[in-house]
Amino acid sequence: MLGRVAFVVALLAASAAYAQDFPYGRDLVLDARPMRGGKRVPVLSIDASGAAQIDLWCKRGQGQAVIAGDTITIIVRDMAEEACTPERAQADEQLILALSQVTTWSQRSDVVTFNGGATLRFRAAAN
Repeated sequence: MLGRVAFVVALLAASAAYAQDFPYGRDLVLDARPMRGGKRVPVLSIDASGAAQIDLWCKRGQGQAVIAGDTITIIVRDMAEEACTPERAQADEQLILALSQVTTWSQRSDVVTFNGGATLRFRAAAN
């Protein structure tokens, strides 16, 4: 019994330590080339409270993330749209859908991967 309790405590501690490894406050840049006619690439930044700043191809706004261990839920809200081509507007809608379906995250070196309905790869900005 004591061995099981120690195992559970160690597992919880490892989960908490793992959650602390999330790159809070860092700009996470979508691993994609800029779309034709522009230089902008989507960026996501999540602070330690879970508040998210989301800058997509055209839309910008806020969201909320809940991170526990390797699980993550991202709620996208309050998005404002700038002038946008149909191609970029469609890419924004697809990215919003993919972000809202994210269930887990992992990090290897400077690459943060979100998994869910689709796999999204972001690179942590070096600033």
